[in-house]
Amino acid sequence: MQALIYKSTGSWYVAKTTEGETLQARMKGVFKIDEDITSTNPIAVGDEVTLVREEGEAGNAIITAISDRRNYIVRSSPHGKHKKHIISANLDQAALVCTVKEPRTSQGFIDRFLVTAAAYHIPAILVFNKKDLYKAKEREVRALEGGV
Repeated sequence: MQALIYKSTGSWYVAKTTEGETLQARMKGVFKIDEDITSTNPIAVGDEVTLVREEGEAGNAIITAISDRRNYIVRSSPHGKHKKHIISANLDQAALVCTVKEPRTSQGFIDRFLVTAAAYHIPAILVFNKKDLYKAKEREVRALEGGV
């Protein structure tokens, strides 16, 4: 049966089948998806997978195959700089919620997000929050600078 991965917690995944059933799933064996990525975990949120129900375990399934990805986003793995961690797969859109104050989202972080999304051909949007924390004088200065 086909399913979509919604959550990843260690070696267990929450998968929703095409029929709408939610199952706890785990990998059986080792998957090597992309020769260019030495991934710490080959299955990511957004992956489309093939499942087989576990006998005698209601609500559990085994992941037997992973479909080809349309795209994905990776970051350096905390387990080694030469390994990658796939954060998410098959994205239609990436959104970053940025705070303008308390705490302010750094411009460098925003730049890295946009560059990463562009590198993986994922449309990105920025959503700015906490504009209401600006005082009138700060709003005037930001308006003059062409900002928020």
